[in-house]
This record gives sequence, structure tokens and C-alpha cells, in this order.
Amino acid sequence: MVAIVGAPPVVIRAPWFRRWPRSGIVVAAGVYGVILSWRIIDDGSVDETAVLLCLPISLLAVIYGLRGGLFAGLAGAMPIALWSGVDRVAVSELAALMLLGALLGHAVDSWCAAVEENNRLTDAAARHREAVELQDTVVQGLAAAKWALEAGQLDRGLHVVTETLDTAQQHVSDLLRDAGLARHMSTRQD
Repeated sequence: MVAIVGAPPVVIRAPWFRRWPRSGIVVAAGVYGVILSWRIIDDGSVDETAVLLCLPISLLAVIYGLRGGLFAGLAGAMPIALWSGVDRVAVSELAALMLLGALLGHAVDSWCAAVEENNRLTDAAARHREAVELQDTVVQGLAAAKWALEAGQLDRGLHVVTETLDTAQQHVSDLLRDAGLARHMSTRQD
């Protein structure tokens, strides 16, 4: 995601299975059940079962990352090994299911870490930009007030100091309100 300077932050909404991981488990378990039931009823080949098991393995790897992918790959490989006997089953199929879960889970973990780091850097850049803006406002106002006071314009200097103080106070209040709103929004999304 590329941040555009001055643009409002983009809120990325996670897919349903990331927002409600328990529902994802139910769906994956249901898919496992359907595939395994079909295998028992149809007495089809192991190859077809192995290919179809990629669906729940991928779902659990995307929801839970590396650990979920490894567990899902193991859960998919175990029934195949039990049905076929290890001597008949190609080890490559079992390894492929485990690797699918592990690699996809690792990729999801890496992507989530990258998104968190991007969000952290985007927030830091926004706070820096706001701090610079506030500093410029205060420094310019105080410099103008100093020049007015040095020129003997006491009323003008007091007016500039008061204006600068009001502007700085309003800016800080806006920042605090925005920070509270952002905190509130992040807790609602979790």
C-alpha cells in the first residue's frame, strides 16, 4: 500500500475469516468433513482427496499463519496416510500438503508483520508532520510577538501571543481528539 501525502488513511477491512476465525474453523472442519465423507462413500482415489484438502488447509493457514498451516497440513495428511497405508501413498503428496500449509502460513505471517510495520510507519510520519506543523505555528507566532514587543507595540505583541496560544491549544485539542478517535476505531475493529 502506498501512502499519499495529505490523503486520508485507508482503512483496510480484513476478510470474514480473519475477522471471525472461529467461523473459519467451522467452515474448514465442514469442508474436511465433506471431503473425508466423500472419500469414504465414493472410495475415490487418494489423489482427488489430496487436491481437495488444499482448500481447508489454505483457509486455516490464512487465518492462523504458520502454526495453523502446519496443523491443517498435518490434519489433511493423516487421514490419507491412514487410508492408504504409508507404503502406497506417495510421500510427495503428504509433503505437499504439509508444505502448502507451512509456506502459505509463513507468507501470511510475513504479510501481517509488513502491514503492521507499514501502519506503524504511516502513523509515525503523520505524527511527525503534525508536530512540525504545530511547531511552525508556535515558533512563527512567538517570533512575530517578539518583533512587535521589541518595536514597542505592546498591544500587538499581546494580541499575537494570545492568537498563537489559542491556535496551538486548538491544534493540540484536535490532535488529542483524533488520537482518541483512532484508538476507539482500532478497538472496534479488533
